[in-house]
Amino acid sequence: MTKEVHCAHILVKNEKLAREILNKLKAGEGFAELAKRKSNCPSGKSGGDLGWFGKGRMVPEFEKAAFEGEKGAVIGPVKTQFGYHIIKVLGKR
Repeated sequence: MTKEVHCAHILVKNEKLAREILNKLKAGEGFAELAKRKSNCPSGKSGGDLGWFGKGRMVPEFEKAAFEGEKGAVIGPVKTQFGYHIIKVLGKR
């Protein structure tokens, strides 16, 4: 059972922008670079890296997507009270 996940994310205010970012990722743009340019979260400065976290540390919608995603998966947009997230699962342990 997964106890912790390591994720990066890009947080934006609306779904349209989140979908545009997803399209850029599919076209080959780098996740960290897009996070630095587009994310509204302070983690954007570090490429969106949120580090390792266990259950109960993130809002439920974000946590559910992060724990269900496979390592290497890009998930989104995931709507939370903060906006729309594009989540990249970097690792599980």
